[in-house]
Order: sequence, then structure tokens, then C-alpha cells
Amino acid sequence: MIKNEYVNIRNLTNCYFSFINITYICIITILQIMVIRAFIAEDETKTLNSIKNIIENYCSDIVLSGTSQNVKEAIEFLSKNDTDLFLTDINFPDGTAFDIFNKLNSFNFKVVFITAYEKYAVRAIKISAVDFLLKPVNPKELISAVNKARIEIENKYSDLVRIKTLLSNMNNETKSFKKIIVKTSERINVIDITDIVRCESDTSYTSFFLKNNKKIISSKNLKEYDEMLSASGFLRTHKSHLVNLDYIKSFEKAGGGFLILKDQSKIPVSIRKKEFVLDALNNLH
Repeated sequence: MIKNEYVNIRNLTNCYFSFINITYICIITILQIMVIRAFIAEDETKTLNSIKNIIENYCSDIVLSGTSQNVKEAIEFLSKNDTDLFLTDINFPDGTAFDIFNKLNSFNFKVVFITAYEKYAVRAIKISAVDFLLKPVNPKELISAVNKARIEIENKYSDLVRIKTLLSNMNNETKSFKKIIVKTSERINVIDITDIVRCESDTSYTSFFLKNNKKIISSKNLKEYDEMLSASGFLRTHKSHLVNLDYIKSFEKAGGGFLILKDQSKIPVSIRKKEFVLDALNNLH
């Protein structure tokens, strides 16, 4: 009887410690999944402290691994330490954020630019689908950007493809961007801008029609792509249509006016846009 009770007690004790071990392992695993390692590169001390305070007070799962106020230190840290989220300014006393990325052979982190930089760089960032915030930093916008980044980090997405596209666009001396990132529900598409024949609005979505007869649907609206592509030879002919000037074959006056493209598609021209479209066609060389 005593022996049986001893065995029962020993079994209960073993079960208890097994439960404790399993609980401990589960807690550690959860903590490992939830913790996001962030690094901030910002040369303005006031802005740097502001970003740090917002993250520390409102983003409990973000661990700040380090900060830098110059390009050299940022390169040294990022090349030696695992990072999930990189928040960075563009201009530094010893270079730019683009110098940082050019020095890194590869990386697996998400990027959020925080900048007051010129419009050209902001447009390049937009067209490459990299997240950015404008100074002065708005706490709600920063928290929203971190939340968005968290989802992509959990899904194992990095910004390597987007940053490579951004660098390609920024290194183009003509300031006419060469590539655009178009995200769909299934993949991230890197598209040569010269391959885009036209874009068409479908409520809150945008359909891209490419010269190889391929169609890609993006969840962004046409207005956003109009802002990105208007300086790259694209013309808004109608509230639902954005056309690459290089693919326009003719303008037909019948029925109020419409464009014939090289792929034989017919694109309406609204009354409000008619003069604007004709001026653009007359200025083609």
C-alpha cells in the first residue's frame, strides 16, 4: 500500500514538472515569436528620441536593438546583427540611407523611411512600394506603420526586392523611373514601367495591362498610380483610365473622343480631360 502511494506521488511529481517544462517552453516560444527587433537610424537627436519614446510607450512587442546617427554605424550594426524592422532617415552627414543598402549584400528586415526629403525621393519610395512617413513624425502614423510592418514580419516578408527596385530607380540619372512594384494578393511583382500599356480602375482596385497581354490586379486605387506614374509618361484620360503615351496609336474624334492604343484597345477620353490629352499628344516628339 505504501509502495503504491509512493509510486503515485512520484508519478504526480513527474507530471507536475513535465507540465512546468512544457509551459516554460511554450512561454519562451511565444515570446520569441512576438518580439520584433528594431533598429533606428536618424541623425536628428530630437526626432530620434521622439521615435524611441513612441515605440517604447505604444509598441510593447518591439525591442529596440540599437540606434545610429550616421551611415557608417548603421552599416556596421546591420551587417552584424539580426534585425526585423529598420526605421531610417534618408539624409545623413556622411551619406544617405541608399548607401547603407548598397553596402548590405542581403537582408531580411522590413524598412520604414522617416524623412523630410525631396519629392523625387518620396516618389521613388512610393513607386517601389516601400513604407515611409514624413517629418514631423505623427505618433498615430508611426504606430500604424509599425503594425503594418509587424504583419509582414510575421509572414516572413522582407523588403529586399522593394529596396533593390528603389535603388534601381534612384540610380537612374534621367530621373525617369524604370521599375514599379505592384502587389497582388499572391505575390510582389516587379514591372518595367515601359511594359505597362495602360491601367484601368475597377472600384478600389487597379488593373495593369502589359505589352505581353498579361493582366495584374492591384488593391491600390488608380489615383495612387496616377501620382506615381504621371512623371513617367502616363496620361490620365478619364477617371477610370491611365495610359502610357508610348502606346498611343491615334486619337479618334467620333463619339466625343477616344484613344486607339497599339494593342487595339479603345480608351475613352472624358470631356474634362480632352484638351489636356490633345495638348499632351501635340507635345509628343
